[in-house]
Amino acid sequence: MREFVEAEARDDFNRARKGAFFSELFSLFSSSREELLSLQEVRETLRPRGETYRGMQTVPIDRIVGSEGRYRDFTRQFLPRHEHLRSRWQRVDMAHLTDVILPAISLYEIGGVYFVRDGNHRVSVARIQGVQAIDAEVITLETEIPLHETMTRENLQKAVIAHEKEKFCRALCLDRTMPGVDLEVTATGRYDELLQHIHGHKYYLNECQVVEIPLEEAIRSWYRNVYRPIVEAIERANLMSRFPGRTPTDLYLWIVRHWDQLKHQYGDDFPVHVAVQDYAQRFGKGWLRRLLERSGFGRLYRGREKSE
Repeated sequence: MREFVEAEARDDFNRARKGAFFSELFSLFSSSREELLSLQEVRETLRPRGETYRGMQTVPIDRIVGSEGRYRDFTRQFLPRHEHLRSRWQRVDMAHLTDVILPAISLYEIGGVYFVRDGNHRVSVARIQGVQAIDAEVITLETEIPLHETMTRENLQKAVIAHEKEKFCRALCLDRTMPGVDLEVTATGRYDELLQHIHGHKYYLNECQVVEIPLEEAIRSWYRNVYRPIVEAIERANLMSRFPGRTPTDLYLWIVRHWDQLKHQYGDDFPVHVAVQDYAQRFGKGWLRRLLERSGFGRLYRGREKSE
């Protein structure tokens, strides 16, 4: 009997590994769809406000989309990606085949989807055995942003940016203050940085005033006297072509940071157009690099962008 169960578990694992191989092969040019989400990356992107213990729940398997620590070991369908997972996977499968009751798994819930805290192999075996739901001890991480089970890293980042932009525009009443102005960014956290710039400019304007300048006036002053001159310097230097996929507001924020560093090094009179040129030379992509990226070799060059 045991030999039969061991053989069946071995066949199950081989079937799961074969499924993982073909799944990754078919998605070779869109690999993010086959990757489990990393809970740590999602935490850093969403910045949840707190957590609440929810106790035991029955959770649909297809809403488990990531893992706290084993997201590289399984595909998005929780198929095992590596041979070294065989021993433990088969032991869990043998328990399933012989109706041995295993402890409930532990999950984090965030935005309506789930991440495995403990029990990755049990989820994987359940998926290959066609189980629709699984008992789990659940902790909810609180966020305002709804997620869904097909969401990729890129989808998640876009959802967070859209949420942050909506809060930024609402806080500053931009549709009334500066109608038609669209401050687009391509990474999370940058609207908070823009907000700091605006409030810093307001503080600077009010230093020499008896009556406090209204926020709407400070926003217009910042846009006219700080933001636009830097963006115009970016446009004159044709800088956008050296940073494909980025926006003028991205470049504005990077250059302000870079300019501030140069002013600390060379003095407050350091000109902004020289800071723009210096930033382009240090970090911009030349024509050869842009050509390589368009031809599909861009993965070799993405390390620097992550630091930006």
